[in-house]
Amino acid sequence: MGNKILIAMSGGVDSSVAALILKKQGYDCMGANMRLYSNEAAGILSRTCCSLDDAQDARQVCGRLGIPFYVFNFKDDFRKEVISRFISCYENGVTPNPCIDCNRYIKYGRFLNRAKELGADTMATGHYARIERDAETGRYLLKKAADDGKDQSYVLAFMTQEQLAHTRFPLGNLTKTEVRKIAHENAFVNASKHDSQDICFIPDGNYAEFIRKHAEAGTTPGEFVDEDGRILGRHGGIINYTIGQRKGLGIYSDRPYYVSRIIPEENIVVLTHDSDAGSVSLTACRLNFIAVPDITSPIRVKARIRYRHREQWATVSRTGDDEIKVVFDETQRAVTKGQAVVLYDGDNVVGAGTITGTA
Repeated sequence: MGNKILIAMSGGVDSSVAALILKKQGYDCMGANMRLYSNEAAGILSRTCCSLDDAQDARQVCGRLGIPFYVFNFKDDFRKEVISRFISCYENGVTPNPCIDCNRYIKYGRFLNRAKELGADTMATGHYARIERDAETGRYLLKKAADDGKDQSYVLAFMTQEQLAHTRFPLGNLTKTEVRKIAHENAFVNASKHDSQDICFIPDGNYAEFIRKHAEAGTTPGEFVDEDGRILGRHGGIINYTIGQRKGLGIYSDRPYYVSRIIPEENIVVLTHDSDAGSVSLTACRLNFIAVPDITSPIRVKARIRYRHREQWATVSRTGDDEIKVVFDETQRAVTKGQAVVLYDGDNVVGAGTITGTA
């Protein structure tokens, strides 16, 4: 494998320290910032990974390290693979995770291809996760980060063997505190920069307003009903709701209501009083296996159904050409269509799929 590496430089402290570490390890480094969405056109100049200030911070770090810096325009790819999927999911009563799609199609798809075009055999990011090769099976493994509070293996769980083979995660064995310390010691301009917490193309967090501006469906008002079909009131369009939601329903009651189901074909949002109502199983498709080539018989795993969800014991089995069923030991709240279910064996990611149904 060659020594030339292209580092995705967001302008944040993590990717900057990743570049520094790789240079010290002797790699022939290049840095690149991805232009994904025109936030400036909307008058938003900060709190997003795509602002001009972020690109300038990445450029300054590369200058300090003495490595080349590039800017890649992936706006068309990002709109097609991330934004359009995001909007379509909400139109159909499904809650997506755009960061997973961005990693799957842009960072480890288009960016890796661009790295190869520049003569780099490998790319790197500032993600908190680890990659190892299993000497016995020859498979590349995706493992949790040493810093459990920053672990990002969940949003990386759709990486392929090819992508894992050509990717480096220099921060996998470091804590966030250690990363900031390194940045301060090297006087990086972004050493104290806050972490991005929002979806990059919706920095104000108002998902419904963004979708309303772009959606062709899902904005028509309809009915809230209870589990028995009794009408409780009117909703403002299914794009405004997600499973488990309690706030913003506008339904007055002695006990709070929660969204339990969304039925897009009937334009209905089903509510329940039971905050503990949940699912004992789920089905998932769009499968990706990492630690194993496939699941041919039931196996025991720990499963995570949201990014910050605590993993739960479950049994997973194959139920179709592109479908698995995950049966939990205990009932899980707010299992949501469109989110990823990620399967773990200890620190290893076994595989992942997109949730399609619950029971």
